[in-house]
Amino acid sequence: MKTNKYVEELNNKTTAELNQELVAAKKELFNLRFQNATNQLDNTSRIKDVRKNIARIQTVINTKAQA
Repeated sequence: MKTNKYVEELNNKTTAELNQELVAAKKELFNLRFQNATNQLDNTSRIKDVRKNIARIQTVINTKAQA
């Protein structure tokens, strides 16, 4: 599955790389929301996907912090 592969890739990254990816995902989410507010966004389901990816990244960061 796609998500399992993505989570495996996240697990192989360092905490610094995960933090960089988290910042990039949050910027993307901001831009998507801005486009949606100005009626420029065609694929609104992308917002949901990015939100879930942010949650996945944060979960991996928290798991690494606890270990």
